[in-house]
Amino acid sequence: MDDPKILTSTNVLVPSDDKPARRLRQYIAALSATLGAFSLGTVLAWTSPTSSQLAQSDTNHDPRLMTQAQWSWVSSLMNVGATLSVVLVGAAIDRIGRKYTMLALVLPFVAGWFMIAWADQDVPLYYVGRIVCGMMGGAFSLSAPVYISEIAQKEIRGMLGVCYQLMLTVGILFVYVVGGIDGVSVFALTLTCSFIPLVFGAIFFFMPETPRQYIQKGRMEEARQSLTWFRGEEYNIDAEIQEIETAVETTKALQLSWRESFSTPAAKKALLVSLGLMIFQQLSGVNAVIFYSSDIFKDAGSTLAPSKASIVIGVIQVIATFISTQVVDRAGRRPLLMASHAVMSACAITLGVYFHVKEDVAGIGWLPLASLCVYIVLFSFGVGPIPWLMVGELFPAGIKGAASSVACLVNWLLSFVVTKFFVDMVASIGPDWTFWIFGAVLAVGTAFVYFVVPETKGKTLEEIQADLGGDKRKRDPEELKMPHLDRY
Repeated sequence: MDDPKILTSTNVLVPSDDKPARRLRQYIAALSATLGAFSLGTVLAWTSPTSSQLAQSDTNHDPRLMTQAQWSWVSSLMNVGATLSVVLVGAAIDRIGRKYTMLALVLPFVAGWFMIAWADQDVPLYYVGRIVCGMMGGAFSLSAPVYISEIAQKEIRGMLGVCYQLMLTVGILFVYVVGGIDGVSVFALTLTCSFIPLVFGAIFFFMPETPRQYIQKGRMEEARQSLTWFRGEEYNIDAEIQEIETAVETTKALQLSWRESFSTPAAKKALLVSLGLMIFQQLSGVNAVIFYSSDIFKDAGSTLAPSKASIVIGVIQVIATFISTQVVDRAGRRPLLMASHAVMSACAITLGVYFHVKEDVAGIGWLPLASLCVYIVLFSFGVGPIPWLMVGELFPAGIKGAASSVACLVNWLLSFVVTKFFVDMVASIGPDWTFWIFGAVLAVGTAFVYFVVPETKGKTLEEIQADLGGDKRKRDPEELKMPHLDRY
């Protein structure tokens, strides 16, 4: 507003420039929740710097080390753990709440890291430790985005939602950097990773539960206290409380079974969009691009060691994802997703062409390197973070836990398939056709976003549900002018 002061519904003058202070606690709560994403990033990246010390290679056939087949299971079993956890966590976040579900993950997470740290070439113990860490990390991938979507104002919900992916990339980079330090053992790296969940628990313990969760449980006074903490005591929360309460009561009044809940037009479209985005994210080929990053750097004439090349990729991801947090609430979800899918498709096709002609054409090492960097940047802008953000936005309160668990289940299941069988795919059809397939999938993803994915920028969670259900009715213009509605 141009006026330096706004009038609330309680006739209290509040300085309009208090917005940054009003949002500060939301930033703190969201960042503390995304420490779970940081922990997941460490799980995803752990196998990269440790493979040279734990697994046999073409140049190292030490029988005391794991075979490549065993190591492929160590790499991929965390995805199995994540797949197993999301169904259980979907029910837990609705029953015991978002906050306490995440806090319950801390000690098992630490226990999983301890199993890995003290495995000492006990291969089954590595397997169990990776499954446990995968379960806890996968649980965070569902619960943290839901928590963030329910505490954030609509103007900054996109930015805070993308912070989940930002912290995940920071966790990956953290492992690349620490693991790349000369003299750092697998034990030291693993023990360092085990402290991150403890830091999360110590900070997140002091954060409130979401007001929406309290209202679902009929605890109205605690809901008011929670929303007041997130919005500030000087702001009138009545209208927002009423809107959340109405949405929750409407869902409860329907008294639908789990299957019937997914029969509504809004729920069907939300599920279609979420599953589609997760499928295209995992079939985008990002794991393949990162897998070949060291070779691409080498062919471009770089003398960087593979560990240093991984750090460069990690830095690019962090910077690009940080920029995404700044633009997602301005540019919108759809434009970023379409640009991301389209440009990544072109880069994947280019990489396929490079691998097809590399033996016959010299001096084009710059081409795959440029394609690699652009691919990673665009992934970090759209395909990487926005699906997780939209999972927290699209589903109604009554089925958010169950529906989010289905979307995450598909994501982690596909992640396991890609991680486990990617090398076999390359061996069967070659890297050129592998990347061409990824490029084709991303092209289809571009069309999917254009025709199916709705824009959620600047909308309340209730408005998103109305749009998904085909309710295009507009609010009364006079109602839109009421100052208390300028609350998000």
